Amino acid sequence: MALMSLRGFTQTSRWLRFSSVPAFKFHQTSMMGATVEQFEEAKNKLSTLKKDPGNEVKLKIYALFKQATHGPCDTPKPGMLDFVNKAKWDSWKSLGAISQDEARQQYCNLIGSLVAAEGGSSAQEVSAQPAASDHVYKTLLVSTQDDITTIKLNRPAKKNAITTEMYEEIIDALQQAAKDTCVLTVFTGAGDFYCSGNDLSNFTKIPEGGVEQMAKAGGELLRRYVKAYIDFPKPLVAVVNGPAVGISVTVLGMFDLVYATDSATFHTPFSQLGQSPEGCSSYTYPRLMGSSKASEMLLFNKKLTAVQACQLGLVTEVFPDSSFQSEVWSRLRSYAKLPPNSLALSKQLMRSVEKDQLHAVNDAEVERLIERWTSDECFNAVMSFFQAKAKL
Repeated sequence: MALMSLRGFTQTSRWLRFSSVPAFKFHQTSMMGATVEQFEEAKNKLSTLKKDPGNEVKLKIYALFKQATHGPCDTPKPGMLDFVNKAKWDSWKSLGAISQDEARQQYCNLIGSLVAAEGGSSAQEVSAQPAASDHVYKTLLVSTQDDITTIKLNRPAKKNAITTEMYEEIIDALQQAAKDTCVLTVFTGAGDFYCSGNDLSNFTKIPEGGVEQMAKAGGELLRRYVKAYIDFPKPLVAVVNGPAVGISVTVLGMFDLVYATDSATFHTPFSQLGQSPEGCSSYTYPRLMGSSKASEMLLFNKKLTAVQACQLGLVTEVFPDSSFQSEVWSRLRSYAKLPPNSLALSKQLMRSVEKDQLHAVNDAEVERLIERWTSDECFNAVMSFFQAKAKL
């Protein structure tokens, strides 16, 4: 049962603004760029959503609205049997001490990503301009601002799981970003998840040519996808805003910086699904963290906290969730003021030492995965996953 309808939720938000916080006064600008007009626009767009985003997302919207208009949670905790209000209170309380400006920006980001996912115009990149491209992206939000191109995975309702279409769009977005005039390119996720990895529904779309044809086509797509990271000529930064799984974790070994919120986790459950590593992780992980720690992740499915991933060299730095966005983007904007050619040429020098090796590793990993995808062991493992999920 839904905690509240979209219409009811919008009415609740409107009532909260005019009844609960009469003395609240908006700032016209914020560190993250969202203005009062953009906040109001995002709030109005909430009522235009055609699909119910689910209780988890609606609770996040409620919490961000309260934080933006009232500040940190300071009301008594509802009783244990008041389930709806307790869930809302818990969500608001979980935001801690993040500023009203930052909450307002996150509110705009979240509403914008939901609107864009339904094909509407997005308020997510509040003061950013759309990136120059001949393509309209259905699964991404791509924008440019302050000499930074941002590629945001935009399937928040599906925890940004990567579909076949999204793989193609990311490849295209990387190719466009490689040619634009921006200094940095940033990857991040819409909503509370960075990325939940490969959308396993990809495995259920078997073409007329059968599993072997599907495996070969998937392998070629994967080869091109990873190649786009290997060949990317400019500094590439991951802003890991939440849990990361599978290929979204393995390719991090080819990023130049990886910044993570302290609530992020990193998980590569390949053997659990009868598969094998990809994203050049069979090469980059042992180099980053040593063979035994790499084995814990890639062979034995160990999930790392952000702090553990930082200690092992996979993550550059970890930030408190309450200040994650403001601290990271402030730093990235300062990096984007550095001489662009110097940054790009220095990266290319560093990458040239092992570029051929990375391509060879990518080829070998893809060939092994094609073999895995056509095996009974992989098929049975994936089916077991779906059956276990159906029981939840």
